[in-house]
Amino acid sequence: MAGSALLDAFAPGSIAVGVSVSSREQAISAAGDLLVASGRTTDAYTDAMLAVLADLGPYFVIAPSIAIAHARPSEAVLSAGLSLAVLSQPVVFGNSANDPVGLVFGLCALDHDSHLEVLSQLAEVLTDAERVNNLLNASTEADIRRLLS
Repeated sequence: MAGSALLDAFAPGSIAVGVSVSSREQAISAAGDLLVASGRTTDAYTDAMLAVLADLGPYFVIAPSIAIAHARPSEAVLSAGLSLAVLSQPVVFGNSANDPVGLVFGLCALDHDSHLEVLSQLAEVLTDAERVNNLLNASTEADIRRLLS
């Protein structure tokens, strides 16, 4: 089934809907906390994602309403995977072309190549404007998982 690698990338506990944040840093922390809660990373990885934002700016805001926060593979990554924080109110990240952001994905990888298939499947979902809109308006984790499949 197409998309099964994508669904498998979201461990139990890695998706939250209605996440309330007031800054881009809190949004990235929320996605990082979901990676920690789902057993994919340690808190050090969340800190690393925040450092990437501080050092490089909001380059991981990849499309209107969508950010894929990440950091380099490190010992803080326990297993590769994704998280998703669907924000209750979109947040400005500082990317004029794509702000504000309502979907904050967290991505962690063990190396530079193994996550490419999952990213390819995610890109397929995120290039479908109707699916993105449905993700932004989803009210449950089950809705999110259905939309990602």
